[in-house]
Amino acid sequence: MSSPVASGTVALAADLADSFTADGAVFLSGAFADWVEMLRDGVDRNEADPGEFFADNGTGNDAGRFWDDYCNWNRIPEYEFFAFNSGIADVAAALMRSQTIQLFHEHVLVKEPSSTRHTPWHCDAPYYFVDGPQTVSFWIPLDPVPLESTLRLIRGSHLWDKVVHPVSWTTGSGFYGDDQTTHRGGFQPAPDPDNEPGRFEILEWACEPGDAVAFHYRTVHGARGSDNLRRAFSLRVVGDEALYVQRPGRTSPPFDGHGMVNGQRLREDWFPMLPLGTAVPTA
Repeated sequence: MSSPVASGTVALAADLADSFTADGAVFLSGAFADWVEMLRDGVDRNEADPGEFFADNGTGNDAGRFWDDYCNWNRIPEYEFFAFNSGIADVAAALMRSQTIQLFHEHVLVKEPSSTRHTPWHCDAPYYFVDGPQTVSFWIPLDPVPLESTLRLIRGSHLWDKVVHPVSWTTGSGFYGDDQTTHRGGFQPAPDPDNEPGRFEILEWACEPGDAVAFHYRTVHGARGSDNLRRAFSLRVVGDEALYVQRPGRTSPPFDGHGMVNGQRLREDWFPMLPLGTAVPTA
């Protein structure tokens, strides 16, 4: 499904929230097309001045790197302006049926031309210290993305009883130094849809710059390598019913020294509320 652009933001069809609840992901055609140039400028600034979490995921010697960086919104003005002025909070509120929208973090993922490294099948929730029914990540490509290298998601996986075991993208070992069969969290191994054709329904869309895929933090997803430049900007937000969860080790992003406890809403001085109904045109 898709939705039209209106006044710099997205006019959501009523059934998109139902689809998001049932499927764990929806496609928003042209949702942020007006913001592509600004976000590209932000990515260029980010690459020239990497943040403390910048990583090439072990691809520094590959024909094309796969690098990512996150938690830079408060030092990259393009990211901050987009988060607070694009109307993305209104889209998130409508999809999650939430009265409030809180910024968790942003994440940039860049696959350079001839990047062969796959994004492994995973879900984001167990890496984070926040969880709940009202979470959404917006994956916004800043370049044309053919079906062969687009984001791929397992429909309905956000409703599975057990989340997928979090692993390091570079080593494949347990992210928390654990074993997936013994960890007290009861993780399940990551699925391999390519070796089990027909077992899972895969949601995937060829994208143009400024389209968006919105998906729940528990939705299992991955992506293949890319022959062409594939820059993607992601914004992760949470709603009313997302709460802090203590994990067995340092999370990703880490956010050290926050002082929060289980069941608490994220502290607003670190994770600000995004304004609703204040979208502005880019021109």
